[in-house]
Amino acid sequence: MSSRLTYHREGDYMIPNLTAPEAESIGIWGRRRMEYLKKHHNGIYTGMLLSGKLNAHLAEIDRLAEEMFERLTCQMATEQGVTERLKAENQMAWVGAKNNIRKAVEEVILDELIYS
Repeated sequence: MSSRLTYHREGDYMIPNLTAPEAESIGIWGRRRMEYLKKHHNGIYTGMLLSGKLNAHLAEIDRLAEEMFERLTCQMATEQGVTERLKAENQMAWVGAKNNIRKAVEEVILDELIYS
């Protein structure tokens, strides 16, 4: 695959006709992955950025993390009996249990997707 670079003249200068790749939507998990790569794996981050693969990678990590968050949150709530009935009977207990589940799921995602 050969891509030829084209130019246009501006005064005495030849300017390359460059276009940036279309950016994909990146959520919180993708941004966390980007910060991790920048801080701990700068070579990988720079290589992906220069090759144009970084945004696709971050969008994929974000998508996978969102799916994992939904799946694990529902699974853990079912296992722990955190139901709508509990919410109706004891809202404070329900909120506390849901917050604990969210934090536990966040730790799993950080360990398995973001920091790997």
